[in-house]
Amino acid sequence: MQAIIAEKASQAEALAAPFRHVKKGTHIEIAPCETFPDGALLAWCSGHLFEIVPPHEMDPKLKRWHLETLPMIPETFKYKIIPAKTSRFKAVKEIIRNPAVTEIISAGDPAREGELIVQLVVRMSGVNKPMRRLWVSSLTPRAVEQAFANLRPIEETMPLYHEAMARSYADWLIGMNASRAYTLLIQSKTKGAGRDVYAVGRVQTPTLALVVKREKEILTFVSKPFYEVVASFNMNGALYEGKWIKEKETRFYERENAEAIRDECMGKEAEAVEVKTENKPVPPPAFHSLSTLQALANKRFNFSPKKTLEVTQSLYERSYVTYPRTDSNHVNPEEAAAFPAILRKLSQLEPYKQWAAGTTRSILSDKRYVDSKKVSDHYAIIPTEKIPSLHSLSGDERKIYDLIARSLIAAHYNPALFAHSTIRTAVGPHIFVTNGKRLIEPGWRPVLFEKEKEDVLLPNVKEGQKGIAEDVKVVEGKTVPPKRYTEGELITAMKNVGYTVEDKELGNVLKSVSGLGEESTRSNIIERLKQLDYMKIEEHRVVPMAKAFVLIDAVENTLLASPELTGRWEQRLKEIGKGQAPANVFIEQSKRLAQKIVQDAIEHSAGWSFDAPSKPAAQDNQPLGECPKCGSVVVDKGKFYGCSAYQSSKCGFILGKKMLGKSISAANVKKLLQKGKTNLIKGFKGKRPFDAYLVWKDKSEGTVQFEFKAPKNQ
Repeated sequence: MQAIIAEKASQAEALAAPFRHVKKGTHIEIAPCETFPDGALLAWCSGHLFEIVPPHEMDPKLKRWHLETLPMIPETFKYKIIPAKTSRFKAVKEIIRNPAVTEIISAGDPAREGELIVQLVVRMSGVNKPMRRLWVSSLTPRAVEQAFANLRPIEETMPLYHEAMARSYADWLIGMNASRAYTLLIQSKTKGAGRDVYAVGRVQTPTLALVVKREKEILTFVSKPFYEVVASFNMNGALYEGKWIKEKETRFYERENAEAIRDECMGKEAEAVEVKTENKPVPPPAFHSLSTLQALANKRFNFSPKKTLEVTQSLYERSYVTYPRTDSNHVNPEEAAAFPAILRKLSQLEPYKQWAAGTTRSILSDKRYVDSKKVSDHYAIIPTEKIPSLHSLSGDERKIYDLIARSLIAAHYNPALFAHSTIRTAVGPHIFVTNGKRLIEPGWRPVLFEKEKEDVLLPNVKEGQKGIAEDVKVVEGKTVPPKRYTEGELITAMKNVGYTVEDKELGNVLKSVSGLGEESTRSNIIERLKQLDYMKIEEHRVVPMAKAFVLIDAVENTLLASPELTGRWEQRLKEIGKGQAPANVFIEQSKRLAQKIVQDAIEHSAGWSFDAPSKPAAQDNQPLGECPKCGSVVVDKGKFYGCSAYQSSKCGFILGKKMLGKSISAANVKKLLQKGKTNLIKGFKGKRPFDAYLVWKDKSEGTVQFEFKAPKNQ
């Protein structure tokens, strides 16, 4: 008889569904059949049942945190049952140890953590029976039967177990040691310090650094006015506007320069020197990986990445969509062969009847969607041939299923076709550009509810046609700071971080491992950063807390703040998972790295200078003014000015101490908070030095802008 060990209860039910079976409380019995001649016993875990023993349980002396005890390097790592899951382990162990069981089928999620969960349970049960691996990315009855008919040797997936084990050991070594080191050192450096714990991790800390970097860009950003020159042309009755352009630049930062162009062109002869129309096709979007689905659901429904994963996992366990924790946007030809049948079934559901029945092309040979070379362990998230009754889904499930179903349908439509028109008009030596855009063929766009902007139609002007610049005006605008990330945008930034680093070789490494974290863990990283009070969500955007600035300032210029550590780490882990590198070497390197991180933290701490975020030092206790967000006191916090009530009310109001290379004094911040405007500050460093006042742009958000001194003749 065989014992099948699934990762969770809902997964176990889906694995039993194709066979005659009966549920027996803590397990499922599958009756003898062609696949299981002697029948089978099916048990399930409840996610991870074991955790690495914490330091103080390895050595009671480690219960109190002291720098002298770091780094903590266990000779061997020990596991213990998670207390709340004792009964679940007992139920699984009884099945594994059943004398009638002669073979174990590992049936966790088809990924490294699924491999670890089941193999660790078998190991901790103390049995040594033959094992094979079930590998299935869709839980439909047909897919499950095919997977059981093609079980893999356990040796084939054993490297994934070693990869997951190495990852958990190394994360423990870095997380435990770095968190204790930075907490103790920061507390010793913050006068009158609170007892904040500064948790550090190889993925969560560089992710937090992205958020803090963006916030610093916003805090140090000062809005500057710019000017554009817009001309109204009359070409023998054909009327249109054009914007001055030179070498792709349309803006002036000195009003006088824009006014000079205006004066040169006003009422002068104009000639259409170039008239061009180009048709550009826009193909349907790629299929969804988990990160693209999370980003879209956050944008469309304000779902957190965690919620999107949970809802998609629920749809997967009910066999309606394929495995969600995938980083691929492609499928294999085998999956693509089922698309016509899936579309026929989708056409029976009212929301998709019109679109699924009216598809215009096959994508079986379109490598934008079907390409085995771009599928790793798992293919893109697509609907399965098991089509749900929509009223059986929750509201959230319907929303996510709709995104996935429409993604498949849209791929079977022709590209949208746009006509892009351009007129380049010369007034003497000056060129003005006019752009138009018209939708010719909507293609796939109606399937995905893409809103069509109103066509910008240009008049029928011929190349060489002449007319006049009837009116020319200077239009003023203001530069705006970058926006805070939404959670969906942060997921995308984590995945695409390899495209933003300056080191080309490191960028290639990060691209090869899909950036920071994995598809399955990024949402957990974001949730953990929120739980640790490093950041919060305000109006659907990610806001770092003062505590986050303290940590990121402390780890600045170390591996912990850089994507490099996790990028190279994931690269080596993937090599272990493919059987190309030994896990024990990686673990030994992690031990040495933990030692270096502690030593570096101690050395770098000599140069730290910041005040406790909870209780400022006595000399900085003087209030600078009222916090515009919560009404508490704003004080000097060392490297920035911030709200003193951030711990009690989680208020995240802060102001940077430097803007465009110029230090902002406490006296000026006090005046800004109390009067709404600083003194004239001299020496800001733009394209050339300039003087300006700081005034509120949005007081409730804490953003400021420049106000320039009026000319003497005004």
